[in-house]
Amino acid sequence: MLYGDYIANLTQLAVDICNTGTARGLDGISAELMTAHRVTPPSDEELAELLPPLRAALGAVVGEADVLKVNELLSGYPPNLHVSLHDGPEHAHLHHAHDGEAGLTWVGRSCAAALAHVACGVPDVSVGRCAAADCGRFFVDQSRNRSRKFCSNACASRTTVAAYRARKRA
Repeated sequence: MLYGDYIANLTQLAVDICNTGTARGLDGISAELMTAHRVTPPSDEELAELLPPLRAALGAVVGEADVLKVNELLSGYPPNLHVSLHDGPEHAHLHHAHDGEAGLTWVGRSCAAALAHVACGVPDVSVGRCAAADCGRFFVDQSRNRSRKFCSNACASRTTVAAYRARKRA
């Protein structure tokens, strides 16, 4: 596994949790991460304490707030940095929380570390906030030139159609 991919995956987890407000019932890479690392997703009640600093840190990463908001998340959920060999000794890589830790602890530490890396530009992972009116969801921008503006094709299409209709009315 490439470390940049791992950070992008953890960043996607942070985005998914912030966008949905839950760590339960997630799909895709977010669900795979928790399964692979033997983590039981935290309950919504447990997650309530993590969501405000996580959202603030994501906002900071996309340039909407002071980047030091990431430090506040790191203070509340300090990473426990260690080398992991779960993919085999030839694929050693850094982890920020131990496999099987309590769900809130694992999610908090992993997301805090990933957002710290993203805030510092290491590795090249970009996070954005959807430009569609009334959306505001976060997204991980993995486009070639990191110029994505919308969280989904639906938001992009809705915005394009609205602009077309506005031009037709004018």
